[in-house]
Amino acid sequence: MALLFSLILAICTRPGLLGPPPRVRLVKGSHSCEGRVEVEQQGHWGLVCDDGWDMNDVAVLCQELGCGVAKRAISGNLYKPLPKEDQKILLQNVDCSGTEKTLAQCKKDEDVFGCSLDEAAGAVCENLESPVFEDVRLADGPGQCQGRVELKHQDEWNAVCLTGWNLQAAKVVCRQLGCGRAVLTKKHCEESAQGQRPIWPSQMSCSGQEVSLQDCPSRPQGKSNCTFDDQVWVECEDAFDLRLAGDKPCSGRLEVLHKGVWGSVCDDGWGAREDQVVCKQLGCGKPLSPSPKDRKSYGPGVGRIWLDDVRCSGKEQSLEYCQHRFWGYHDCTHKEDVAVICSE
Repeated sequence: MALLFSLILAICTRPGLLGPPPRVRLVKGSHSCEGRVEVEQQGHWGLVCDDGWDMNDVAVLCQELGCGVAKRAISGNLYKPLPKEDQKILLQNVDCSGTEKTLAQCKKDEDVFGCSLDEAAGAVCENLESPVFEDVRLADGPGQCQGRVELKHQDEWNAVCLTGWNLQAAKVVCRQLGCGRAVLTKKHCEESAQGQRPIWPSQMSCSGQEVSLQDCPSRPQGKSNCTFDDQVWVECEDAFDLRLAGDKPCSGRLEVLHKGVWGSVCDDGWGAREDQVVCKQLGCGKPLSPSPKDRKSYGPGVGRIWLDDVRCSGKEQSLEYCQHRFWGYHDCTHKEDVAVICSE
């Protein structure tokens, strides 16, 4: 009997059964619900390897911390200062389904192998310390793609202070509004508007990859000295569109829309990666590899030649994110117009 009791006691007191689950925290972020992931074991705080780290894992972590909605699974090394060299990685290959209550309940490896401090995991959860805005607009510009950045909260539009704002945040705004690429962000001086609208109390910290400005980490602005001449102005290119002018929607001479006018694209440097982006953007499957004769069969265009020297990696979701000369600058004739043939 004594032997049986000892065996039960040994099993039940193993770490993770009767004892509390390992504590977790986010450190070095702009608020308490963002940062590098750390877990506590035996009184020591260590790191989590980012092998397999994804949004399911972040969702569980955010819930455990009482931090609301999971926003991003990111590298922990975005947060400075970096971990000390003697800090250990305690967990690897964390694999949550998203339904667990704590990170301790997820599948994981505690025998860490081949994971360096450069691979620490990070997470961004909803910032419960800052108010959440419902909408964004560019106000008082010549169109919806240029203007002063304003955020809507409880039916009131708020101006955004230049502090902490950069071109990465402007890129997100342009993308969110369905405009083209961000080309300019600057401070905007409007003396007549002084005192007419409140200043948004948080500053954004965008990477430029977010779908919307609401996805960017933010932190309290603190005591704001923002005045009427410190507000943010953003200019985006017009909404980008393209088409293939031919007998079928997925093959033809490439035309792009700029300033309400359709124009062609010069074939200088054009290749398979550029074809790939166009077919992907149009939902036309994969690019075929037509002969120069087949490409020329669609004939020359007329009017404007909008783009030249287009360079894509093939990973872009839209041709507008590929490198190219300024709109309308080229050294081509319409005999060099690009044509694309896709599989669908």
